[in-house]
Parts: sequence; C-alpha cells; structure tokens
Amino acid sequence: MHLAQLNIAHLRAPIDSTELAEFVALLEPINAIADEAPGFVWRLKESETDPTATVVHDYGDHLLVNFSVWESLDTLWNYAYRSAHLGVLRRRREWFQRTMEPYMVMWWVPEGYIPSLAEAMARLEYLKAHGPSSEAFTFKDSYGSSEAVSLPAAAEARK
Repeated sequence: MHLAQLNIAHLRAPIDSTELAEFVALLEPINAIADEAPGFVWRLKESETDPTATVVHDYGDHLLVNFSVWESLDTLWNYAYRSAHLGVLRRRREWFQRTMEPYMVMWWVPEGYIPSLAEAMARLEYLKAHGPSSEAFTFKDSYGSSEAVSLPAAAEARK
C-alpha cells in the first residue's frame, strides 16, 4: 500500500500578490525536494513546465491544494519534517489563514493507484465529519501502519 495525502491552505491574498511573492518563489525549490525525496511517488501538478503554477480547481480561488502519494508514512514524514520543507512549514502563518478544522488528511491506496482530487477532498470532509479512522487520518492518528512516528518532531514543527 502507498499513502495518499492532501493538505489545503487558505491564502491570505491572491497567489500573484506581492504579499505571497516569497512563498511563490519557494514553490520550485520545495517541490523539487519533494520530487527527489526517497519514497515520493506522485504529486498533482498544474503544469509540467511551470514549477510555480498552483493547482487550479473548483474549491475556491484562495484555496491552495497540495496532493501527493508516498511509499509510506515514514517517507512523507521525513520530507515534511526532516527536509527544507520544515522551514517553509514554520512560516505558513505568513501566507495562510489559520483554520480551526482539519486541513490535512491521509489514507492508504493500492500501490500504483492515483486518487482523484475529488476523492481527496471527500476524504478530508470525512475526517472533519467523523474524526480519524482507517478511512481518513493524520500523522497524530495514523492507521494501518506499523511505522513509528516521532511526535516530538511534529510538535516542534507546529511552533
């Protein structure tokens, strides 16, 4: 099984605004780190030629979507919290509105299967409505994996 993950963020300003210029400049190098990370399988891209292009979707103009598939929980964890991605993650409040509801969801998919964005959004809604389960979970409450996750590193990442 592979791990699908979706995370969303509500932008503080339009993606082409000066307020988000530094974030947009970081998209190419951070996405390149993800693409080359051990365990990376796939991510949803808007453009194969423009690494700063964000995914266009029907869920609202100010909603940024990050959707990918990884070989395991551990490989996603290592990318998210043990690479240069962590530095960008720590600055998220500069660019994104704070939300009180879940903004990230993970679930297991058969190896070779690429879920749709609609499926990913439905999993996030399921997590919001029902809480974590084998159908939709987070790093804190993962299901179906025997891999250990280092919660102190996650707690550090949330600062």
